[in-house]
Amino acid sequence: QTGALWCVVNERDGLGDNVPFEYATTVRQGAFYGWPWYYIGANEDPRHAGARPDLAGKVTVPDVLMQAHSAPLNIAFYDGKSFPAKYRGDAFVALHGSWNRGVRTGYKVVRLKFEDGKPTGEYEDFATGFVISDDDVWGRPVGVTVAKDGALILTEDGNGTIWRVTYGDGRS
Repeated sequence: QTGALWCVVNERDGLGDNVPFEYATTVRQGAFYGWPWYYIGANEDPRHAGARPDLAGKVTVPDVLMQAHSAPLNIAFYDGKSFPAKYRGDAFVALHGSWNRGVRTGYKVVRLKFEDGKPTGEYEDFATGFVISDDDVWGRPVGVTVAKDGALILTEDGNGTIWRVTYGDGRS
């Protein structure tokens, strides 16, 4: 809707199960998102402590935070017409899933909510069920795009499946 360039960021590892958040954000000209010295604002990466104090107050805070180690890999805005109108302008994000966290997270596709072209900061599960147990998964979402007919196309690399998701009103 706004023409802004968006990206998702698969943040750094090695700081704990819940740090740092992953995110989706607009890419702003001249913005600095912290790598590798800071993350999510003025949070300094302890592995680079004191290296760049001049950058502490210059980190751009992202638009939508997601659970740490969810591993977002792809984002697509829904501009189709086959889903209900409330989906138009929202974004779908493929979360590949954690490999280094005590309890798995990610392994799903989420919907980022927007109002009047601006993110609300909220997201909700859209496609789940890829985790069998803490020891096994059968799918890891990688890509998401909108087909010309308004269906959502999802790819995953756990077993190489491409999914076509359509909307049905539940009536036969």
